[in-house]
Amino acid sequence: MRQYEMVMIINPDVPEEEVPGTIDKVGQFITGRGGEVAEVDRWGRRKLAYPIKRYTEGNYVLTQFKLDPTQITDLEASLELTEEVIRYLVVRLEESESAAT
Repeated sequence: MRQYEMVMIINPDVPEEEVPGTIDKVGQFITGRGGEVAEVDRWGRRKLAYPIKRYTEGNYVLTQFKLDPTQITDLEASLELTEEVIRYLVVRLEESESAAT
């Protein structure tokens, strides 16, 4: 398994009390594929640098997790189909980076 970091932007129309449910849904997808979620950091609602799908702000969430590299494509496909997530970015962390954070 490799260490990854993901930033998701959740649709601002999702009520604040439903944001944890969306985060849990992604976490369950990761753990259901044999991965493990190391850390979830909610940055809150922020203004976007440019409009995305007609939205000018969104709820940012940073997640660090371990997952088999063959499952990343499935994770990205799932995020594309999740209506609550308007944008995401998954990056692989080097071993020295994951030990430092």
